[in-house]
Amino acid sequence: MRTHLAAGFGAAVLVTGTLAGAPAAQARPAVAYHFHVPNGNTWTDGTVTFYNRSVLVKGVQKSVASTVEGCRNTLGYTLDSHGDPLTMNASHPMDEACSTSKSFDFVVPADVEGGAAFVRVCLADGYYTAISCNRYGG
Repeated sequence: MRTHLAAGFGAAVLVTGTLAGAPAAQARPAVAYHFHVPNGNTWTDGTVTFYNRSVLVKGVQKSVASTVEGCRNTLGYTLDSHGDPLTMNASHPMDEACSTSKSFDFVVPADVEGGAAFVRVCLADGYYTAISCNRYGG
């Protein structure tokens, strides 16, 4: 009987030692990229910062017209490693630029293990229709 107890105790110590020596899961460090998406004399410009399960999109958008078609918004789409979309978010209506430049910041979720591989940033009109887009990350 003592042999079985000793063997069981030895296995428990081995498992405990292995778990104690295992490195803790590391959080993905925040990685930032500059973006610039132009269309004629309008643009959106700023940074995208990748986190474990989201991407922060922050910057300034410029419009030279006051019509809905001429106003500008910024859209962000998170993408997985195959380039498939995860989710989308946009600058808020109060951030819309019409005949001016306006700051914005918003978070695009990427609720998958490891977060987004890429983000697609688009300059959009006042209807939130994408006019011009670029992809960042990788």
